[in-house]
Amino acid sequence: MTTRKRLPTTEKRNPRSACIDTLPTLEIVDLINSEDRIVPEAVGTQRESIAAAIDAIVDCFREGGRLFYVGAGTSGRLGVLDASECPPTFGVKRSMVQGIIAGGKKALVRSIEGAEDNVEDGAREIDKKKVSSRDVVVGLAACGVTPFVHGALRRARQLGAQTVCVTCAPEVVRSIPADIIINPVVGPEVVTGSTRMKAGTATKLVLNMLTTTAMIKLGKVHGNLMVDLQAVNKKLRDRSLRIVTELTGLSRPRAKALLERAEGKVKPAVVMHFRKVDLARAVKILNDCGQSLRAAIKSAG
Repeated sequence: MTTRKRLPTTEKRNPRSACIDTLPTLEIVDLINSEDRIVPEAVGTQRESIAAAIDAIVDCFREGGRLFYVGAGTSGRLGVLDASECPPTFGVKRSMVQGIIAGGKKALVRSIEGAEDNVEDGAREIDKKKVSSRDVVVGLAACGVTPFVHGALRRARQLGAQTVCVTCAPEVVRSIPADIIINPVVGPEVVTGSTRMKAGTATKLVLNMLTTTAMIKLGKVHGNLMVDLQAVNKKLRDRSLRIVTELTGLSRPRAKALLERAEGKVKPAVVMHFRKVDLARAVKILNDCGQSLRAAIKSAG
């Protein structure tokens, strides 16, 4: 007797949306919305695994290591998206958080059929990035079985890197070659197999937490203000000014003059104000305090 292959949750039919094509528009919207409400709760069940992954990432960054996201299709695009937003938001180098997507850059804007099916390609990408034991590699695979992702995770483990996998399929967790598994079970999709929907949303929520919390713990956030942002456009320059104004109590003109002396850098500007020092001294104080703005200005009262 042949054993029937167990279908992963991400490929199962959702009985609640079985007749979705017969519904009026408003009811379709309500149905999708009701399914989406499942996602945050599912992510919440993975709080301990998410926290463990964050601690590993923080340790990696403190040792000069890098974070890599590896995925295909929607998962891969979400990884690239999260990585690309870290430099302007937290002022880090682009090499610190990187996204690897099956099929390369072209796959960001169009589907590259079959790119996810090659295990060796995933391993090769890890070798190209010269991954080492100082790095963390996070595999992103909604279905949990993407060969490209498995190949990358296995190779990363061989090289001594810490490995994490985010998947929405509980059936395959034991077969995933990763040290930490984050498994938010969001159930079958509204449109069968369309993991760009609930599974994609769950993945985005997890990635938000991984990098945001890691950056908070590295001193990139003071209170809830992004004090290491790169002011590369008008909106961010205005945000920088507002942050300096709020933290120092200075008027906008005086805060602007302070920011100019600090070469547009928020954290050094705030230290310069409270410690009554120049930019070079402010930068040294921050380095001595592990880049913690709170510690840097504490002794100034």
